[in-house]
Amino acid sequence: MGNLGITEILLIGVALLIFFGPSKLPELGKSLGRGIQEFKKASRELTNSVSDETKA
Repeated sequence: MGNLGITEILLIGVALLIFFGPSKLPELGKSLGRGIQEFKKASRELTNSVSDETKA
């Protein structure tokens, strides 16, 4: 995650807890995870597509 230390991660976690409350955090985490997964999948597909076209 770059140069984030434990202090910064804890601070972000506390801020999220304050803003969204404890009941929304699991839902927020799932949504964030799905978004990252979709982004990685699209990136991988784009890379494969470009790679296939350069080989042809």
